[in-house]
Amino acid sequence: MQYLILFGGKSYEHEISIVSAIALKEKIKDALFVFIDEKRDFYLIDTKKLKSKLFSSRAYKKEPKLELQKSGWVQKGLFGSKTLSFDMVINLVHGGDGEDGKLAGLLDFFEIPYIGPRLEASVISFNKLFTKLYAKEVGCEVLDFQLVRKGEPFTPKFDYPFIIKPLRLGSSIGVSVVHDRSELDYALDVAFEFDDEALIEPFIENIEEFNLAGCKGSDFHFSMIEKVQKEKLLDFDKKYLDFSRSGIQKANIDQNLQNAIREAFIKIYEPLFGGALIRVDFFYHQGKIYINEINPVPGSMANYLFEDFISVLDDLARHLPKERFIPIEYRYINSIQSSKK
Repeated sequence: MQYLILFGGKSYEHEISIVSAIALKEKIKDALFVFIDEKRDFYLIDTKKLKSKLFSSRAYKKEPKLELQKSGWVQKGLFGSKTLSFDMVINLVHGGDGEDGKLAGLLDFFEIPYIGPRLEASVISFNKLFTKLYAKEVGCEVLDFQLVRKGEPFTPKFDYPFIIKPLRLGSSIGVSVVHDRSELDYALDVAFEFDDEALIEPFIENIEEFNLAGCKGSDFHFSMIEKVQKEKLLDFDKKYLDFSRSGIQKANIDQNLQNAIREAFIKIYEPLFGGALIRVDFFYHQGKIYINEINPVPGSMANYLFEDFISVLDDLARHLPKERFIPIEYRYINSIQSSKK
């Protein structure tokens, strides 16, 4: 199957998406890579040139520029236009554009087949408050929380320490652990650099964290369950500067806990996330499983968690959600118009 991988985007997580693309070029052979810059222009990137310096130096602007049309991406030249040939798009744009629903709406509108979260799934998972409300609605546990808005009076309902997170941002950007009152204002300022709303959760010492990726094709595909190795907080540097993820540790947990984590994953996934390969991050504390976060476009598609990533991807690509056919027959427009005369 010929994949076209979209990456970049107008997002705080723009650079993370580039790193994801670089990681995937060795996993998905012969894929096409299309970069979206901060102006939302499209560029076809030669895989031999797909290195960080191409983007930091802005040299990508010398690569072929593309236009999106109903047929897909088109490269225009002096002697005509050439349409890129591919079977399936992979949405690899993290954060804004890729995970907030913009790309989902665009690809659906142009009827381009893609692996990634659909519009509703993007909206739910991009907003941490909506994620918690959704998880509770489908029968999953979440940690207690409090919403705070920029410029509004705020009194924490939790004892110190607690965590402050920007409401619509991933990759641990803008996240702080607040240990006492002296740290609160600074932590709020950091969060409000990225969003006008933030979410507060209790910080629980020695809480265990597990990650599980998966999707539904002909059946459910689950990755191994990863036990997250961290200190007090898995911050941006720990999460992404060692993006090779060489320190992955398979969770040494009993079968009952494995089954419970998978059951919670299915509740989250089906049917909202059909067509996407997602990673769900779980907390485990005092015998309870909590949904921490839904990653609808996980870093490098969480390929490092699967034994046979390509087979999983191919099966998912063959079982994408079908858009409902809506016949446009103009049955009533004439009678409506006539009744208004």
